[in-house]
Amino acid sequence: MTPTTIKEVFIETINIPLDAPFTIATGVKYEMENVLIIVRLENGIEGYGEAAPLEPVNGENQATALATLNSCKNFLIGKDAAEFRQISKHLKSVYGVQVTARSAIEMALIDAFTKSLNTPLYTFLGKAENQIETDYTIDIVSAETARINATKLARKGYNTLKTKVGKNLVEDIDRLLAIKEGAPNCRLMLDANQGYSPADAVHFLEELEKNNIRPELFEQPVRKDDLRGMKFVKDHTSVPIAADESVFTSADAIKVVQAGCADLINIKLMKSGIVEALDIAAIARSANMELMIGCMIESRLGLGCAVHLAAGLGGFRFIDLDPHLEPAQDPFIGGPEFTEPVYSLSDEIPGIGVAKK
Repeated sequence: MTPTTIKEVFIETINIPLDAPFTIATGVKYEMENVLIIVRLENGIEGYGEAAPLEPVNGENQATALATLNSCKNFLIGKDAAEFRQISKHLKSVYGVQVTARSAIEMALIDAFTKSLNTPLYTFLGKAENQIETDYTIDIVSAETARINATKLARKGYNTLKTKVGKNLVEDIDRLLAIKEGAPNCRLMLDANQGYSPADAVHFLEELEKNNIRPELFEQPVRKDDLRGMKFVKDHTSVPIAADESVFTSADAIKVVQAGCADLINIKLMKSGIVEALDIAAIARSANMELMIGCMIESRLGLGCAVHLAAGLGGFRFIDLDPHLEPAQDPFIGGPEFTEPVYSLSDEIPGIGVAKK
């Protein structure tokens, strides 16, 4: 038995109402409904992991994540957190579709292990950067609300704004125009969450061009399994196309590279887990594709882990890690310091650096 052997496992739910509904083309979320796993090692150190399921994206919900994590408790006890890759491989073979639960376990193991090394997670991953700047997402709201929100966000210092599209083409264009009016100096990013057909996606970009709007990127314009459709969009625009829901695994990333249907890949820990995310990043870089990192509806814990990954690996052109909770609402403290719109990491705090309130 080593000091990093897992001695105890604790599982809790996280339920926090959102100030405003989180609306994307494929669904609406009114509450953060996540699951926390805590692993306690023989050396007394605890590691924290968060599962943040979003049913329209990954097909999971709090109940499925909770059931999976509870079923893994006995398996984890007695395992060595240092062997997180081997543990991850085994869990993937058994719980292939329960990725948010597996991601939470990986997060907890790596948090505990790097704490045992007295090393920040981003240093463990390579320490490429110690600061990253995020955009902020404006959901599918009315044009007037989008304009007001864009003005507020620009005043807070955000340089890049992202908005969800894909439900109604005319309303999407009106929202983009309103955001441009409210924050004329901000860069704009689009995320359709699979909401368009290939032809409508191209038409949408053409209409934006008529209004002198050229987005920084267009994320997942078509269905995740329609790689030919995504390539059609890519071939008919100079706007960079990002694969999001199309890439959950490294095998998916290889398919996207082979299809030549995207310019970049959006990595999310709740789609892939940490170990798989490292493999996806390596595949994208080997194919000279850009990298983006995004999130679902995580607390400070899940977001903090994603910040560590992006800063540790470096080279992420697009950062989409805006918080969904105000600090007073968040059940955690610590982690990367966030002064809008910049995350800063410390060399003094090991692991992810997040603790329960």
